[in-house]
Amino acid sequence: QVQLVESGGGLVQAGGSLRLSCVASGRTYSVYNMGWFRQAPGKGREFVAVISMTGGNTNYGDSVKGRFTISRDNPKNTVYLQMNSLKPEDTAVYYCAAPLRYSSGHYVADSWGQGTQVTVSS
Repeated sequence: QVQLVESGGGLVQAGGSLRLSCVASGRTYSVYNMGWFRQAPGKGREFVAVISMTGGNTNYGDSVKGRFTISRDNPKNTVYLQMNSLKPEDTAVYYCAAPLRYSSGHYVADSWGQGTQVTVSS
């Protein structure tokens, strides 16, 4: 099992930027695909981004492509989500997750962080 702790959420105006961080501990961090999901009030959990074990491959949800960037620093056991050009519809609790796998047309994960709130004002 891997333990995940997110940070970096907050309140930002539309058009602004935030960077989320997720520190992993427990089982060997570098062997996992890692990613981010989000959940807005009254909505289901939405896939945001995933990064491969080495960081060489990434994939993004359609709603964030071109605006968000996922990266990782394996020696620091940390994955990041750089969010630019934020919109009010990006408001959600953002969750770090690992390991991610693709199953039946969507991403699933075994372990989740506690979440960090991102609020984008118009």
